[in-house]
Amino acid sequence: MYKIIRSILFLFDPEKVHYFSAYWIKKGFQFTYTRNYLRNKYTVENAVLEKTLFGIKFRNPVGLAAGFDKNASIFNELDMYGFGFIEIGTVTPLPQDGNEKPRLFRLKKDSAIINRMGFNNEGVDAVVERLKNRDKKIIIGGNIGKNKITPNENAIDDYLVCFKKLHEYVDYFVVNVSSPNTPNLRELQEKEPLKNILNTLKLENNKFENPKPILLKIAPDLTDSQLDDIIEIVAQTKIDGVIATNTTISRENLKTATEEISKIGMGGLSGKPLNGRSTEVIRYLSQKSNKGFPIIGVGGIHSAENAIEKLEAGADLVQLYTGFIYEGPGLIKKINLKLSQKNN
Repeated sequence: MYKIIRSILFLFDPEKVHYFSAYWIKKGFQFTYTRNYLRNKYTVENAVLEKTLFGIKFRNPVGLAAGFDKNASIFNELDMYGFGFIEIGTVTPLPQDGNEKPRLFRLKKDSAIINRMGFNNEGVDAVVERLKNRDKKIIIGGNIGKNKITPNENAIDDYLVCFKKLHEYVDYFVVNVSSPNTPNLRELQEKEPLKNILNTLKLENNKFENPKPILLKIAPDLTDSQLDDIIEIVAQTKIDGVIATNTTISRENLKTATEEISKIGMGGLSGKPLNGRSTEVIRYLSQKSNKGFPIIGVGGIHSAENAIEKLEAGADLVQLYTGFIYEGPGLIKKINLKLSQKNN
């Protein structure tokens, strides 16, 4: 059924389809029957799926990655599809439109997406207002970034604004310095600026009665030497974990014609082509750190087998984005059913 719906939706502009889908997800969940039907259809309840990580109990290890619900508009509705947790954002202090359109492209032959959205969002204050009405049973991650107009030397100010305003309303934080779509943002992954951001956030976190876990989201394009730096930084700053990985700027081994890729231009690639590299990064971090910190694995998960590979490589939880778009909500159920059978 979903493949039929997808074939129709894929006839139209990807960004318009995203907002169209979000609108109807919101609309449909106004009805008790719809909510009950979808929850029963997609949710897998099994104690073997439960996982406690950095003090949070997840009902299952399959989450929704940041980017799908940037403005915390439909997290209550998305929960009905059986996710164990939902990450909102990336959120910036001030509202911003993001990059010029078109900025979202499907590579159907590769089951992939290229995006250069540029942290388009309504700003942290709008997000906080929506999160005030959240269902406390839903685990929410807050993915935070800096505004495009903020120079890198002042980036910490933006991360602090989002951190302080969201602190009461999210269960964990993700520091996003790895998106390729905000100019010079990835420079913040370098050792000294990154340590400064994370140490400052840790100090701020300790001022709260209930400190929240802080995770770092990294790019798949880092070298082994840079990954070694990440391991060292996590140990030094004592943050709670890493999300591996964000989208890639690589265009290797794609089935889509080179001319079409060139025409699309810049942007982060997600989907099936990223699967292998993201798993490599997870395995490297896990092995070199001697399983020293929790890892959330994301990138190219389009099947239950892909998810299990990441968990076996060292991930503690996984997240979907492009796989959710291409495979539909049934993918969450397939992963959780496979994990239930494997762990029973």
